[in-house]
Amino acid sequence: MPLPKAELHLHIEGTLEPELAFALAARNGVPLPYAHTDELRKAYQFDDLQSFLNLYYELMAVLRTEQDFEDLANAYLARAAAQGVRHAEIFFDPQAHIARGVAMETVVEGLWRALGRSTENHGVSTQLIMCFLRDESAESALETLEAAKPYLDRIIGIGLDSAEVGHPPAKFREVYEAAAALGLRRVAHAGEEGPPEYITEALDVLGVERIDHGLRCMEDDALVERLVRERVPLTLCPLSNVRLRAVDVLAEHPLPAMLEAGLLCTVNSDDPAYFGGYVADNFHAVRDALGLDQERMRELARNSFLASFLEHDEELRARYLAEVEAYDFPGRR
Repeated sequence: MPLPKAELHLHIEGTLEPELAFALAARNGVPLPYAHTDELRKAYQFDDLQSFLNLYYELMAVLRTEQDFEDLANAYLARAAAQGVRHAEIFFDPQAHIARGVAMETVVEGLWRALGRSTENHGVSTQLIMCFLRDESAESALETLEAAKPYLDRIIGIGLDSAEVGHPPAKFREVYEAAAALGLRRVAHAGEEGPPEYITEALDVLGVERIDHGLRCMEDDALVERLVRERVPLTLCPLSNVRLRAVDVLAEHPLPAMLEAGLLCTVNSDDPAYFGGYVADNFHAVRDALGLDQERMRELARNSFLASFLEHDEELRARYLAEVEAYDFPGRR
């Protein structure tokens, strides 16, 4: 049985495996510029964030109907459950779908057909976080928030993703203020390719409660001290960092130093279909490459539930945390 964990940094569009992409393309009559799944999988090699995003958005063309989004979410939830995920806070990118004629309603209703039954069908509690594309305009983000208002019973928060460099968090001050007024939770990608200053800006200008990625905080000692003091969670994605060249090799990942500094780090999979592993694969990879012992692994699992947006159900959080503390690692004597 895998170590129980929450996944807090997961883009549902990034779980589109080649086999499902081809199945949905056939169902919807969407031509793909690849002859077969093996050829497509070979395209999952990236030089940087932008080269990944180009393919990521290209493949979204196969997602057209509520059934497509339901199938995508159910495929992720089945894999996540098998990897020990007990709770998942799932990102989606409505602007990328609206721009190609797929309505907000189609996306949210389709995802919710899976997420609304995720506890019953997969044993995974779920929450949905709507992300804004930072390389789109601030006006587009405000329009997207407006379009989401009929669905805020299903969307618990907002995030900020896509190409980071040149798109500082402050660009989205207005939409984050509007989201806060609506009672939405707030997270943002910062400090992946962008500088540590983007992390500070996300905290001070956007009022975020969690930083997605954030590994470049280690370049600023004062920022590290602040993140530790304020217990701001970081949702790290180690295999993603290697695939997108944020770190050269996993053995050089700053995760051990971050934990040693007292940062509230979590491990997640980001876009697992593209980056070579789901969340337990990330756990196993950092354990092996970084020499993390069982108590560090337990700490990462514990952190995932502590950092989750489960304030509405502290009893559930406590139950998940108890599962982590009771977990008996294989091979222990």
